[in-house]
Amino acid sequence: MRKYRKWREIVIEQLAIDWDAAFDYIQLAMEEYQIDRDTPVFLLAFRTFVESQGGIAELAKKTGMDEEMLSNILSCEKAPRIDTLATILTTLGCRLSIEPIKDEDMSSRIEPAGESDITKFANEQTQLAESD
Repeated sequence: MRKYRKWREIVIEQLAIDWDAAFDYIQLAMEEYQIDRDTPVFLLAFRTFVESQGGIAELAKKTGMDEEMLSNILSCEKAPRIDTLATILTTLGCRLSIEPIKDEDMSSRIEPAGESDITKFANEQTQLAESD
């Protein structure tokens, strides 16, 4: 009888034997997240990447983080803090980086965020300076 497996299991297996494919996988997941902001989908891809590189228990040992806490971070609906994400990625041989957007169409697909606190502060400072 044929054994059926879940697609995610097959992906994990393939990524485990091909570092370049695993790196491309997580990089694509990050790029997609920047476009659609779908945190649960990104975290599923991130967990898949982690599992392909030894799993949460192995990652917890390497990072010195509590295994349960790490599991909760990667299973949450909210994006992990940037310092936590950076620690995990560094441990797995990757790093966060900032690159200019090269595709003109991409910038039109990203919806602008609301006015940030920094922008509000700068506007308030400008108004105060003009009123003096």
